[in-house]
Amino acid sequence: MVRTTAKTSSAAAGKSKKSRLSNAERSAYFSRREAAKVLRSVLQGDARRRAVGSIKSLVYGPSVKNKKATFALVCQTLKHLSIVKDVLETANILNSRWKRQEELIYIITYDILFGQEISFIGDAEKFLVRRKDALQSALARILVRKKVKQVEDLIDLYQTPDTLKPRYVRVNTLKLDIDSALNELGKQFMVQKDDMVPDLLRLPPKCDLHNHPLVMNGSVFLQGKASSMVAAALDPEPGWEVLDACAAPGNKTAHLAALMKGKGKIIACELNKDRIKRLEDTIRLSGAPNVQVLPGDFLSLDPKDPLFSKVRAILLDPSCSGSGTVAERLDHLLPSYGAGPASDTTETERLNKLATFQKKALAHALSFPAVERIVYSTCSIHQIENEDVIKSILPLAASNGFLLATPFPKWRTRGLPVFEGSEHLHLLRTDPVEDKEGFFIALFIKRGPPFETTTRAIRNPRASTTEAHTQSNRHPNKNKRKGALLPILFSGAFRIHLNQVQR
Repeated sequence: MVRTTAKTSSAAAGKSKKSRLSNAERSAYFSRREAAKVLRSVLQGDARRRAVGSIKSLVYGPSVKNKKATFALVCQTLKHLSIVKDVLETANILNSRWKRQEELIYIITYDILFGQEISFIGDAEKFLVRRKDALQSALARILVRKKVKQVEDLIDLYQTPDTLKPRYVRVNTLKLDIDSALNELGKQFMVQKDDMVPDLLRLPPKCDLHNHPLVMNGSVFLQGKASSMVAAALDPEPGWEVLDACAAPGNKTAHLAALMKGKGKIIACELNKDRIKRLEDTIRLSGAPNVQVLPGDFLSLDPKDPLFSKVRAILLDPSCSGSGTVAERLDHLLPSYGAGPASDTTETERLNKLATFQKKALAHALSFPAVERIVYSTCSIHQIENEDVIKSILPLAASNGFLLATPFPKWRTRGLPVFEGSEHLHLLRTDPVEDKEGFFIALFIKRGPPFETTTRAIRNPRASTTEAHTQSNRHPNKNKRKGALLPILFSGAFRIHLNQVQR
């Protein structure tokens, strides 16, 4: 009996071990395929210089199950990508079938040569494992050809920049109140309320919340401070109709819905089909009941269409260079980054094309008849995409009855002084060094009957335009600090600037 029991226990242990290995094999198999999908999106976006999303946003979207393993595979494969491609070309082992699945081949080749060889089930894995000697031989020949002794000498060992940036999370007040979020997150982390954005919480750097239950169920969103300031600057009221002009991936759309308490209507416009899927996933996760996704180009919308006759606010966050969030997006891992900076001519052409689109989009936003509030934002540090866009559009804004306003008056960093008067003081910038990301925000408010009927009271509505202009030129810092001569909206989120439209 004893021997039988021992044999039974041994068999059970063996079976359990086999089962665990089987789970590991399945996990590795699916992680590689999830990583290949993400890598395909990343490489295609990088080639077009028009990313569907950052590496992080693509990996940590709701469709990816094994996020940690997938993120590691994507980042490590990208870091070794030039070597992996060189090895595959030198080994000359790929037929047309596998060349059509190049992202998966990159992932598996990295895993075979440099990764942890947990398991290699799957047709693609078996194909490459059978040719492992050829891959290793090709790698050895490359080392000799490059006159180096180790793989580390072939690549620049990029590390994710240690920006020591706080981890920000935005509480989705459609699902959870601020105090409950503080309570729950406070069980594991040091948590503080942000001093600018009411529904934003600040945690220590490098807090890994990607698998936290509150993130997984959409009660909180991993969203940076500058990004969270955009919807807060627009400050739409519950019951309004709002247009999010370039909505994907949807974090700002979901924030708008929360600010509006799920009331009214948000029309979320997005042209890119892949990004529409991402937008829909984000909205679904947020539980926002008042968002209508509208596939298509914002510039093709007819402002006179009855569908938009009641739109009172527009959030315009158009395609931009993304130069303010390079470290956050892990752009240093992309092939285009490794190839070195683009020539001045190429980069200038790209920025000019972006700025042309941005001007068209902002001019289009100003043409919607019932709109009384517009936010224009970018994650760019370039003047051509920011202050220059605003400066070029001011005459049109004035003719349509719009005034520049100051989002977050207490924010220390304002726009570059490229305007004739003091208008640059009413623009907002975040600093890529001090704030760890570079964003730009401009807010337009419409004067006249539509704006006067808003429920938000205006203090000091009779401030002298001439006096305000004179004093702002003499004492710009005083105006920035106190805003004594500028009417201030009751919410305290922004000030109305009156002088530029009188020219």
